[in-house]
Amino acid sequence: MNKHQLTTLIKRESERLGFDACGVSKAEKLDDEARLLEGWLNQNLHGKMDYMANHFDKRIDPSLLVENAKSVISFSHNYYTENVQLNHSPKIAMYALGKDYHEVVKHKLNAVLNFIREQAGEVNGRCFVDSAPVLERAWAKRSGIGWQGKNTNLLTKRSGSYFFLAEIILDLELEYDSPVKDYCGTCTKCIDACPTDAIYEPYKVDGSKCISYFTIELKDEKIPAEMKGKFENWMFGCDICQQVCPINTQAKTHNEPQFSATTEILNMQQKDWDELNEENFKTLFKGSPVTRTKFKGLKRNIDFLK
Repeated sequence: MNKHQLTTLIKRESERLGFDACGVSKAEKLDDEARLLEGWLNQNLHGKMDYMANHFDKRIDPSLLVENAKSVISFSHNYYTENVQLNHSPKIAMYALGKDYHEVVKHKLNAVLNFIREQAGEVNGRCFVDSAPVLERAWAKRSGIGWQGKNTNLLTKRSGSYFFLAEIILDLELEYDSPVKDYCGTCTKCIDACPTDAIYEPYKVDGSKCISYFTIELKDEKIPAEMKGKFENWMFGCDICQQVCPINTQAKTHNEPQFSATTEILNMQQKDWDELNEENFKTLFKGSPVTRTKFKGLKRNIDFLK
């Protein structure tokens, strides 16, 4: 089987498993991205996300993650839904309304890797879902899945930006795809809408100012007082820059049941969130990305919105 045939089979299998897009890029050092990342870190735009500075070499060189790496297969998986929480209730970012994507997507990636081994014999490969030092947007961009928007999210002309990214790095040469055009044009809606000015200029984000940073990554007992009144009722993550993006008018509802929110979460009112206790938190968010904040962190966020 030649490279073209195998690559075509892999893409068909990924579609069968529920992935929305699959692209392939050559596994090589990300020299340009390395310079950008180094500059971003040197400006302390990662705030207290110290892990972003860890394993720098692995982030830019896939051969340090998979020996003799030749290909990076990038995948996108839609999580968009029209089922939303009640108005005026504290809000959870759409990606976190259902089950933890790490587990759901990783299971599908392993199925793809097993399929590759069935077709091509024993290959050395590893699966990654936002849980290792991999620059997923850079690889997705190189593989032609989409382009990096002015809010730095990956955008696709067909389905917007409401999707998870994942990768398989392997020591097998495949047929490589090419990057696509940037369609953002002169639009600045994401920049204009950000209430904390985290998108300080096109294609550049100050991570330490993002609402998602404050409500998920920041583990301090208190959120800085100067942020009071700027969160627009987001208690876990933030979707503002995605909500205003014209490309996302093309977003279509996902077809993965595990990403669907429970009616209990969708129907909770302000008083329900105010009265949330640790036992209910564990029941309500079992297997959910929201557990990342722990009960104490979510209560901190809810109280900060008052």
